[in-house]
Formats: sequence, C-alpha cells, structure tokens
Amino acid sequence: MKKIDISSSINGIKLSSCIMNASGVLCCTEKELSEILMSSSGAVVTKSCTMVPRKGNLEPRYFEWNIGSINSMGLPNLGIDFYLNFLDRKKPKKPFFLSISGLSIEENYQLISKANISPNINAIELNLSCPNLVEKKNQVSLGYDFEKIYDFLKNIFKFYNKPLGVKLPPYFEDFHFEKMALILNQFPICFVTCINSLPNGLFVDTNKETTVLHPKKGFGGIGGRVIKPFSLANIRKFYVSLRKDISIIGCGGICYGKDIFEHILCGASAVQVGTQFFKEGIRVFDRLKNEFISILKEKNYSSIEEFKGKLNVI
Repeated sequence: MKKIDISSSINGIKLSSCIMNASGVLCCTEKELSEILMSSSGAVVTKSCTMVPRKGNLEPRYFEWNIGSINSMGLPNLGIDFYLNFLDRKKPKKPFFLSISGLSIEENYQLISKANISPNINAIELNLSCPNLVEKKNQVSLGYDFEKIYDFLKNIFKFYNKPLGVKLPPYFEDFHFEKMALILNQFPICFVTCINSLPNGLFVDTNKETTVLHPKKGFGGIGGRVIKPFSLANIRKFYVSLRKDISIIGCGGICYGKDIFEHILCGASAVQVGTQFFKEGIRVFDRLKNEFISILKEKNYSSIEEFKGKLNVI
C-alpha cells in the first residue's frame, strides 16, 4: 500500500504534519501548550503575546453558532516571558511558533528584540491583523496601513535575523493584494498566514434582542466555516503574487479533511485550525489527519507537494 506523507516545510522548517493550531485558541496556558506538544499537530503556535500579561476583554467575549464564531477576546495572554520560559524548559521536538501582537509599533519592536535572543524559537508569527485592538476613532488597523507596514518591516530586518512570518487580515480588493505582495517581496519574510478573522462582525440574539458579545458594543472578529471562501481567495491571491520561497499557512474554516485539501490546492503549505479546535479540543488533529489522508488515498496522491497550488480554473 502506498504510504501517504502529509509532512510539509515552511520555508525550511520541517513539519511532521501540515496541520497545526491557530494562535488564539487553547494555546495560552502551560496545560494547553503541553497538550498541543503531545498531540499529532505538526507544530505549536502560541497565543499572540504582549510584553506583560493581559486579562483581555470582559465576558461574554466569544460565541459560536452552527457555521461560525465571533470573538472580541482582547488578547488575553500570559506575557512573552511566560512563553519564552515555557519554550526553554520544554525544548519541544516539534516546531514552535511564537505569535506576537504588541499593542503598538513600539511594543512590537520590544517583543521582537526579546524573541531575537531566544535560541529555541523556530519562527515568529507577527500578528499584523488583530481586529480587536483598534479603539481610537479613525485609526486604521496595522494590517491595512501599507505604508506603516513597509516602514515597520524595514526597521525590523535591520536587527532581526530569525525566521519571521506575518499573520494577515483578510483582503478583498486586488490592489490590496498587489500592495501587500509588493511590500512582502522586498523582505526576507519566511511565511504568511492567511487569514485572521473578518473584522467588525455582529451577531444578534433574537430571543434577548441583544448582541452576544459585551466588548466593543457587540462587534467582533468572525471565524469558522463561514469564512473559508475568503481564506481560500487570500491564499490563492498571495500564492500567485509572492516569491515562491515565501510559504503560505492557510487559516479559516478548517472543519474537515476536505477543507485542508482545498487550502493546499489553492497554495497553502500548511493549515491552522481555530474555531473547530475550540469545539472539539485536542482530538481534532487526529480526526482531521485521518480524513485528509483518506482523501489523498482516494485521489492517489502520496504527498501534498503533488497537488499544492495546482488549482485548475474552468
């Protein structure tokens, strides 16, 4: 019987499985991170961290329905020192991605500088796209401020010398993809993660006639199955416009093995699971792995490289 290999590589970082957790979901505490380490996931991604611990927004701040989720978590995390100490103590045998999301450009520089001296980090996932941190009136989320992103990355790579990827917000216009690709192609970016949740969603409880979230007057980021078409579109757009040495990690709407197949067919080298991980817990990685392998057997593929990015247009 043909052996099915679902391993992958993120710009030279070897993953035993192309399936990993998404930052933000069950990856904050020591217990949660340890469970991911022991699971069949191909890597560990931490909760996006700040310089000091944060409790996050007031509850209720997360809600699920049958095809999606909405959240306004406010970056609850234990602070970068906790995650660096965890990494130093555990010395994981699978790749470890430190997600960071400072509350300002200056804080991001501090976080990256601190991570730069840690010997055990495989890569940083720089969150340029958190939709819950824009509180000032008329302030543009960093992920949509292309001039600021260019200056930011230019300054980062003056001193940072480890693998660095960026987690991007969803883009919807061709000129947005073109602008961001033009910027990223100028720097030694290791990977991009597409996409973070769709910002400024609203879900209503018709029985109570209220919002389901307390923070931000009920507005939050939308995730889950409902956002998969946007995830696939962003993956495809960047796959055809980025340098080929910049890997793409797909994120958004991974519920079944066929979703993984679609993400990779559009150009992703690996996928992250968020809402579905929250629903099922750690066993989701085994289920998705088995479903994905079954699909590859049916299609007579032995590895993801045989079909990655080979989407046909009718």
